[in-house]
Amino acid sequence: MDNFKGKTVAITGGATGIGFALAEAFGAEGANIVIGEPRQERLTEAATALGALGIEARSMVMDVAEPESVEAFADFAWAQFGGADILINNAGIAIPMKPLTELRLDAMRKLFDVNLFGVWHGCASFGRRMIARGTEAAIYNVASENAFFTAVPNSAAYVASKHAVMGLTEAFREEMPDHITVGTIFPGWVKSEISPPEFNKLAMDTDRFAAIVLDQIKAGEKFVVSHAFNIEHIDRRYRELSEAFEKYAPRYDGDDEYDVPTVIGRMSE
Repeated sequence: MDNFKGKTVAITGGATGIGFALAEAFGAEGANIVIGEPRQERLTEAATALGALGIEARSMVMDVAEPESVEAFADFAWAQFGGADILINNAGIAIPMKPLTELRLDAMRKLFDVNLFGVWHGCASFGRRMIARGTEAAIYNVASENAFFTAVPNSAAYVASKHAVMGLTEAFREEMPDHITVGTIFPGWVKSEISPPEFNKLAMDTDRFAAIVLDQIKAGEKFVVSHAFNIEHIDRRYRELSEAFEKYAPRYDGDDEYDVPTVIGRMSE
């Protein structure tokens, strides 16, 4: 999708931070914007700011943790603009950093309700409508550099939720028809409401990040990346995995005998 003019982009968590920067960036290229989040005052501020830039924007109070709310958000996008061409599942939260052994289960469940199940709800609600509509569309789920490695200590719940988003997106892509692009956005250190103020002073500006993201969505990339040094951590993890396989599970002739995709392919022949 190399042209956003006249397209409609729905963004969860679209009133602040990365979500708002993406709304501005898509809107600047002629897209209609639909943003949702739980706080009416933030939505009003964001919609007013977008309107002042000449961007067609609509907003709705919604909570990604509630499937009925996400269904209503999708209905709202269809009612306002006749559909959504792009969905950005951006809404996310963090919880105070604690070792896993000290973390309350209810706090972890609350985080997963937003960070994972909020993405799930968006994929399901918008995905069904995009399939039925039959036109070119895209769904991008916002994960994190923490989907590749542990960037923040004492954050097992957050790291797990972002690994889960990447896994969900990879599986979801295989289920969707060819006219729907599915990808994952992997922000590194970007200014955000969920980051401490002292961290935000040093983080990447949201407008810069949004520009990086839009170029890759235009290109239809399935992995949307930004922070160059992250490849060092990713390569380290890959090397450690490769060394483990070389030592304990080296390749051999016919080693696909237990490979699930290979076996399923043979069974379907």
